[in-house]
Parts: sequence; structure tokens; C-alpha cells
Amino acid sequence: MAETFNFDADAEGALPRAWADGVTGKGSPQWIVAGDPTAPSPPQVLMQRGQGDFPWCVLRDARLADGFVEVKFKPISGHEDQAGGVVWRWKDRDNYYVARANALENNVSLYYTQHGRRNTLRYVDAPVARNQWHTLRVEFDGRRIRVALDGRRYIDLDDDRIQGAGSVGVWTKADSVTAFDDFVFGAVVGK
Repeated sequence: MAETFNFDADAEGALPRAWADGVTGKGSPQWIVAGDPTAPSPPQVLMQRGQGDFPWCVLRDARLADGFVEVKFKPISGHEDQAGGVVWRWKDRDNYYVARANALENNVSLYYTQHGRRNTLRYVDAPVARNQWHTLRVEFDGRRIRVALDGRRYIDLDDDRIQGAGSVGVWTKADSVTAFDDFVFGAVVGK
């Protein structure tokens, strides 16, 4: 029931075939497939090297209301931010949920974005080492949202601001240079 993307079949230096990219707010994100010998499944990763308020990259044809999304990410650099995140129930550039981990702040957070404005649901302190691979996973079923980093659950709450099926993908913030690999998503079993 799960689908995995490791970016190894995509052309290096280009956006992956099945994905669309953009930014919430202003900026010029640059999402490309790049080589990384440290990748969890080498040789390639999805990399964000540009800048923007909230750069995102989502699967064009994914539609999921309840399920999970998981990605391995490596925060590499950034003066303002060093974040890696996932999005789900993505309706458009201005309406979606996002969970992210930040190496500069050592925390995990959960937001909803409505009408282009990011709103905080929860911040939790968590160790996020720079230049190391981490696993960020979100499970969502109806109102329930659970966020885990490296196998440990940090956030568990109910929220229903964004409902119904939407796309899934990855997300960064500001000047974060972040690598992503082994993106996995799937539906809740039995739904």
C-alpha cells in the first residue's frame, strides 16, 4: 500500500519527473536531483539549494486523505534556517499541513498553512544534527496527527483545519540547503 521514491532513476540536475515545485510566499527555490554518496539509498537525492519563504516539492498525481508520509533528510547548511519537512493534504501552494525538523533550533514543529499563511500548532525540542540523515514521519487519520523524528514520536494532537485528499511532498524554509531521500507515502490500511 506504500509508494517509495529514491530519485535514482531521475536525471541528475533536473526536477524529478513526477514532481512539481514552487514556493509559498516569495523566493526562488531550486529543487534538483543531485548525487550524494552518503544517501540512504545511493547514488542520488532530491536537493533544495535555492531560497524562498517556504519552498515545497510535491507529487503531481498523489491524492491522499488519511495515511502516512515519511522521508529521510539531511540538513546541510543555512544561516537563517536548516530545515527539512514533509507536507500532506496539499491542496495548492497556499493550503496544506507541514511538519518539519530544524537543525539550527533543535526542534520538531507542526503547522497548517492556509491562504498562504503558516500557523503554528506545536513546537517540541528534539535533537536534529546538521549534516546527518534523519527520518521524519507523519501519520494522519481524520483529525489525528502524529509526528515522529528518528523513530521517536514528538507530536500527537487533533486538528481538522485542512480536510480531504491532497498531495504529499517535501518542504524547506528560507535558505535551507537540504537533501531528501527515500520518500514514502501510503494510505491507512482498511480505508
